[in-house]
Amino acid sequence: MSEPDQGNGTQPNGTPRSGVDDGAHRRLAPRPLNRPAVDPGAAVAFGRPEGVVGAFSGDRPALNGSLGLAPPPAEALTTAFGRPDTTTRLQRPPLDASGEPEVEPVFWEGEPAGDAWRDPGASAVIGPPAVSEKAAEDGEAAQVGRGPLLSVPELLFGRRVKPTALALLLVVALAVGAAGGVVGWLFGRAGNELTDAGVTLAEVKPGKERPVGSVADIAKRVTPSVVSIEFKGANVAGVGSGVVIDGAGYILTNDHVVAPAVQDSSAKLTVVFIDGKRAIARVVGRDSKTDLAVIKVEADNPTVLQFGDSDELAVGDTVLAIGSPLSLSNTVTEGIVSALHRPVTAAGENGGPQVTYDAIQTDAAINPGNSGGALVDSSGALVGINSSIRTETGGSVGLGFAISGNYARKISQDLIQKGEVKHADMNVNVRSASAETAEGAQVQNVPDGGAAAQAGIVEGDVIVKVGDRLVRNAAELTVAVRDHEIGETVPVTLARQGRELTVQVTLRSD
Repeated sequence: MSEPDQGNGTQPNGTPRSGVDDGAHRRLAPRPLNRPAVDPGAAVAFGRPEGVVGAFSGDRPALNGSLGLAPPPAEALTTAFGRPDTTTRLQRPPLDASGEPEVEPVFWEGEPAGDAWRDPGASAVIGPPAVSEKAAEDGEAAQVGRGPLLSVPELLFGRRVKPTALALLLVVALAVGAAGGVVGWLFGRAGNELTDAGVTLAEVKPGKERPVGSVADIAKRVTPSVVSIEFKGANVAGVGSGVVIDGAGYILTNDHVVAPAVQDSSAKLTVVFIDGKRAIARVVGRDSKTDLAVIKVEADNPTVLQFGDSDELAVGDTVLAIGSPLSLSNTVTEGIVSALHRPVTAAGENGGPQVTYDAIQTDAAINPGNSGGALVDSSGALVGINSSIRTETGGSVGLGFAISGNYARKISQDLIQKGEVKHADMNVNVRSASAETAEGAQVQNVPDGGAAAQAGIVEGDVIVKVGDRLVRNAAELTVAVRDHEIGETVPVTLARQGRELTVQVTLRSD
């Protein structure tokens, strides 16, 4: 052929064309076919047999010749099953709301495709840009109609807008904002008739007075001397309270607060002051029989709480309990003295000796964590060490007990000076007893060589009085004897075989 083949993209000399530019689009010719050399062995094994020129053998005329078509269906079948003339074909252009085609009806009107993507017979071409020339022209025309767009700097500083126009724009903006604020304020007032924005609540001037001796005054003076005691180890952890009783850093607390840390070598005692400062504590001495202990910390000028005279207390006196109940440090509760000289007995810590002490009963709220804290009187003096409660719920029910301040002062002083405490003892085993005419501590056995044996007390005697103090049970006998000094001789009244007699007992050390 002498003319170029426009369909297969070759030059008249048979060389592949690099492309055809028709002015609007540049047509790309297909890539040249790469035919690698055929291996002769593969040609013998897979080549076409001799005498066969086509893809199929000549003995298949139906496929080798023209493909036969099925005859047209009968007119009756076409009438019965053919598509009616009014049927809408599936291949139809999408329509807009007015019923007009939304896209160019390329495939439906028989017009040549204006878009290569819509013409199945189109060659691969480099298409036009995403925005058509007509759309770009329309955009430029619209831009020319509106004028150039100005940025904020150009508007304010470009001198392209008159200052009067800017001032007018500012006035309009302020007016619109003010009008909106007024409307919002009016709607706010009308929205709830119960509110009044003009109300100003009155306040009391001057502030509340706190006279000397008030609970607030006492708490302010006393709380800096009450600390939290934390113990934490591999198997134990807890919080108690303590009272600073000496400027050298000595702190009085309950023995059951420090006992877990002493028994677990991995545990440490930490004292936390009211200002948040913390210090490691060491145990100075313990008295497990009275549930008292003294620890020491290195602290600069700590606030010290001074002892008062607990013997001067009377039932009904106001007292404050201060400590860290339930880990809530510096908690202050108020109450009264409910009873005095109330003997309290409790089991020893981890199988230790039984704890017995002469207690002050109070209804000031005391809870776990208050142990070792301060019980102070209305002057702010230390009159007791909070130690235990009696409860059926686990919390405070108004039956709290504090170790007498006078007795705690005596024990703590011995612990600081000697590191241990010795108590006066009668060397006798008793149990609580009650009869129609009397009650007291009945002697169970009398060890040989003890103070009771030397005084002539025998098994079966019921001790009803030691010195000036009545004895109604075994616990009262213990605290009555410990009220005296070792080596002191005291009169002991007892009932024996229906008659009362008094013997002189010289107390010995336990």
